[in-house]
Amino acid sequence: MAKCYPTVSEEYQKAVEKCKRKLRGLIQEKHCAPIILRVAWHSAGTFDVATKTGGPFGTIRDPAELTHKANKGLEIAVRILEPIKEQFPILSYADFYQLAGVVAVEVTGGPEIHFHPGRPDKEEAPPEGRLPDGNKGVDHLRDVFGHMGLSDKDIVALSGGHTLGRCHKERSGFEGPWTTNPLIFDNSYFKELISGEKEGLIQLPSDKALLEDPVFRTFVETYAAVCIF
Repeated sequence: MAKCYPTVSEEYQKAVEKCKRKLRGLIQEKHCAPIILRVAWHSAGTFDVATKTGGPFGTIRDPAELTHKANKGLEIAVRILEPIKEQFPILSYADFYQLAGVVAVEVTGGPEIHFHPGRPDKEEAPPEGRLPDGNKGVDHLRDVFGHMGLSDKDIVALSGGHTLGRCHKERSGFEGPWTTNPLIFDNSYFKELISGEKEGLIQLPSDKALLEDPVFRTFVETYAAVCIF
């Protein structure tokens, strides 16, 4: 069954395209793709499929949500992005943050992603605890991502976002990048995971869990072996 997406005005769509160009310039100039992708993911990843609450509806800028443990440091991304958002008042914050995540993937060499606008802004921030904890393992991953309505394949694919960026001790308690080039979006995360721990690179307990579970491991091996875009 085909997905049904919201419709937006021609003016809105033109603003999306102009905003995308501005975001591209900003992210390339500041080399901030990892934290921009993180803010988009942490916004979307609060969705609960059972209650239809949370999700990518602009609440990540709420000071209360930014104080969630999993969101440490994301006030930097919100601050970096705000001057561009001010230029496009027609756009919802919900669309704006997800568009920024799309651009972050594209400018770092990832696939071109067709963006569907039309997300409304919501006022109520989701409760804390809906995002995955890097200190935990297989059961935790299935529980957290299951509440989002995501499959084992989705869990592994989304974990591949760790190919961008690094951990900062003051934010997560961990320190270091997952790959040797944390500003390139490719399948290096999966290759490094399979090849084992190396000095200077990090593997979180939640990363290692992908190898411990046979279903997860099959997807890791698949993504490590092929060029996926």
